[in-house]
Amino acid sequence: MHPILNKNLFLVKEHVGYFKAANNFDIYDAETNELIIKTRENKLGFVTKLLRFTDYKRMTSFHIEVTTISGEKVISIKRGFTVFRSDVEIFDEKDRMIGVFKQKFFSFGGRFNIQDNEGRDLCTLQGKWTGWNFSFKKGTTELAHVSKKWAGIGKEFFTSADNYVLQIHNDVPQNDAVRPLILAAVMCIDMVFKE
Repeated sequence: MHPILNKNLFLVKEHVGYFKAANNFDIYDAETNELIIKTRENKLGFVTKLLRFTDYKRMTSFHIEVTTISGEKVISIKRGFTVFRSDVEIFDEKDRMIGVFKQKFFSFGGRFNIQDNEGRDLCTLQGKWTGWNFSFKKGTTELAHVSKKWAGIGKEFFTSADNYVLQIHNDVPQNDAVRPLILAAVMCIDMVFKE
């Protein structure tokens, strides 16, 4: 696991786009405001690009590469075309599958079961239907929290860009297997639940 994933506070900024097909984010260390991670969706096919401008956008496949500023791979996130529910696969820097997100049918606000590569549940990501707050929970214990950071009515009204704050709680151990999955889930919240 890349050591950058041991941070506890991240600011995730979606790239501003008026007519954009790709989902790209920059991730900052929220304490220093330093850009530390880039996420890019570079492998978009022609049909996928076209569908991103239709009502089928939430069903399209995606492949997101998460790298450090110097270009070191941290994780990658992949999903095929989907109709009813998303199963998203997460891979480490050596392209080994480390986890899967299994979307729950008919959940208010959105919900994923986050599993390791052997199908064991590690935690659950649950959203509230009334707003933009998501919690990562193992049983009743919250491991992390994601909330939307408002960027101003003008910017959000005319573009599709969002900003999020990810807070991983201090009691989640360093190098824990759930850390890369929590970071990956932030991109999936936007692409699966909120687009």
